[in-house]
Amino acid sequence: MKTILVTGGAGFVGSSLIKKLVVQDDTQVISLDNYFTGSKDNHVEGCDYRKGHTKDIRELIPEQPDLVYHLGEYSRVEQSLNEPDVVWDLNIQGTFRVLEYCRAKKCKLLYAGSSTKFADGGLGRDQSPYAWSKATNTEMVENYGDWYDLDYAITYFYNVYGPGEISNGKYATVIGIFCEKFLQGETLTVFSPGTQRRNFTHIDDIVEGLMLVGEKGHGDEYGLGAPESYSIKEVAEMLGAEYEMGEERLGNRMDGKLDTRRANNELGWEAKKKLKDYLEEIKLQKK
Repeated sequence: MKTILVTGGAGFVGSSLIKKLVVQDDTQVISLDNYFTGSKDNHVEGCDYRKGHTKDIRELIPEQPDLVYHLGEYSRVEQSLNEPDVVWDLNIQGTFRVLEYCRAKKCKLLYAGSSTKFADGGLGRDQSPYAWSKATNTEMVENYGDWYDLDYAITYFYNVYGPGEISNGKYATVIGIFCEKFLQGETLTVFSPGTQRRNFTHIDDIVEGLMLVGEKGHGDEYGLGAPESYSIKEVAEMLGAEYEMGEERLGNRMDGKLDTRRANNELGWEAKKKLKDYLEEIKLQKK
């Protein structure tokens, strides 16, 4: 029996991954989530759910996992500027305990880094507490590999969207917000300058990449992102929605450097789904 632990398993990405993991033969799947942004509505039958902070991972997960998918961190860029203490607690202290856990258990760790590390020519890593903490954690994971021979792989997500995405509240993400407001007939807000570009990547492609990296990946630089990039204005226009310009927000990077070579060449991964197609499906729902 193979045991896989997913931190943040009740969140958007974590629950989507668990749906694929639980149907594998001879696999026990455990979720550890503090439900900061996760929801019991995302629970998947066949998964063993534990509620708690990753700082307490050793007490909450006494089992011996073969693989840990560490997705359970704070994950909002601009909002992190308003609550750096929460970012520190979840991303620095929590991830340190996850690393110590994996060192003690001698199990493989897949760490979900952030593509903000590469934004704006590398300056993006210091533009917000979130970006800084995620970039720092990738270095800590690499060091654990060197210091303690920890088996690890690091992925970088590029703006994940799709069914189950958070669409309301201060932790919502842009495609979720835009689609929800569009369906409700509300005016969208595009934060200035509106020309900031993103590589929006469908959740199904992200999960496929996570599965491949978990099985075969070792080391850093497994970027998972769609090759097409769009400005925020372009996304609003693709929906055919009315929008207004809002004030520029701190931490809102202008671009990101997409690098999917390792995932493409070593694992045969590529993003298959297109944002344009997804938005067309949303538009049909309104008719």
